[in-house]
Amino acid sequence: MTSIGEYIRQQREQAGKSVRQLADAAGISNPYLSQIERGLRKPSAEILQQVAKGLRVSAEALYVQAGILEDRPGDSGVRSALMTDPHLTERQKQVLVEIYESFRREAQPSETTAEVIAITRDAPQEPPADDSPAGQAG
Repeated sequence: MTSIGEYIRQQREQAGKSVRQLADAAGISNPYLSQIERGLRKPSAEILQQVAKGLRVSAEALYVQAGILEDRPGDSGVRSALMTDPHLTERQKQVLVEIYESFRREAQPSETTAEVIAITRDAPQEPPADDSPAGQAG
């Protein structure tokens, strides 16, 4: 696994930005960004968020790469790939992740849903109640 500095450099190069351009976009100094990329400084979560905005990637992707957040269990890398794609806007990334997560939820029903289905399937069937006037004592 690459360090956060190497990852940021790769993302910056993919985006076609210079160190100075990314530093300006992120609102941090050029030397500080250079030190992060070379592994001499460890950025805070706040700095990572600013760099993510400058790169137009999700802060979550940088947090995972930096070890601040753990990648979600069961994540096949699709979420991370979407969030780091420099050709998508932040809104497009969010929508695609929401769609992806909804498909995952549909593909794996929760245990509660499975239990309700099993209980309903196994329950004895009662005959319908007789609500007609002839069936009522009077």
